[in-house]
Amino acid sequence: MIVDQAIYRHGQRQPCGDLSDELDALRTGADGFLWIGLKDPTDEEFALVNTELHLHPLAVEDAVKGNQRAKIEQYETSLFVVLKTLRYVEQTSDIETGEVMLFLGDRFVVTVRRGEGNPLQGVRHRLEQDAVELAFGPMAVLHSVMDSVVDNYVVVDREIKQDLEEIESEVFGGSGGDANVIYRLKREVLEFRRASGPLADALVAFLDRGVGRALSNDLRHLFRDVADHLRQVNDHVEAYDRLLTDILGAHLAGVSVKQNEDMRKISAWVAIAAVPTMVAGIYGMNFENMPELQASVHVGAGEFAYGYFVVLAVMAATCLALYRAFKRSGWL
Repeated sequence: MIVDQAIYRHGQRQPCGDLSDELDALRTGADGFLWIGLKDPTDEEFALVNTELHLHPLAVEDAVKGNQRAKIEQYETSLFVVLKTLRYVEQTSDIETGEVMLFLGDRFVVTVRRGEGNPLQGVRHRLEQDAVELAFGPMAVLHSVMDSVVDNYVVVDREIKQDLEEIESEVFGGSGGDANVIYRLKREVLEFRRASGPLADALVAFLDRGVGRALSNDLRHLFRDVADHLRQVNDHVEAYDRLLTDILGAHLAGVSVKQNEDMRKISAWVAIAAVPTMVAGIYGMNFENMPELQASVHVGAGEFAYGYFVVLAVMAATCLALYRAFKRSGWL
């Protein structure tokens, strides 16, 4: 749907009437530009805007399909920009992605937002309060939207850093952590990287060629400030990705060590249990001529058979000796 549309002259907002008439008036020499804001537009709504503004067909195709890579494409008479938006979901620690697309042409700018991330109403309001920047025209809108998107990257960056510190303290603090949580955060970091990485390359290329090279010094400074923030975010994201890989490796190594410790304990108890099992097995073979079965000693007028008690004592002593040996070696 069309969220908002207005004419901006001399840094001031004015109501917008018929698109064709307004554009004709602007292109005949009147100062200002038209800004149309769309949110998840239908094909009919987008076709209406396209009919009036004559947008480039390749850019329109990308905007209709959506799910595009962050980029800045310069056509003959217009500029098409795709920005990936991010929204951190506090309840699930997930990152939701969306898109903001901008069409910039002769005296007009169209913003198309898909998804719930990075609303542009606040961007428009802030820009309307700054008549100096608004006077730069459509490029001022591009800078403000891009700056808002990158500022939101910084917010998500802080949230990911906090989640990473919590996972790091769990893994190296003794509790071991959860491989599923680590892997999920690593996926979110990769999603972040897919959004911010291509934009940095596109922005640097934009400032070095075509329309970007023709920008005024003031605008170039504004865009370079955004590029600096974006570069810092990308450095953090790259570091998070490497650190998560190391943390996941440390977690798996810890799990392996714990499994080895458990196996040593099991092996030690099996070895201890094997001794009485073996002795009992030998004396359970039902042979008649086993001297120990009749081992006895005369006590007074009677006879005391001591073989059973000797065997029990030998088994107990052997098990105790094995237990102490395994305890000293750290297996138990």
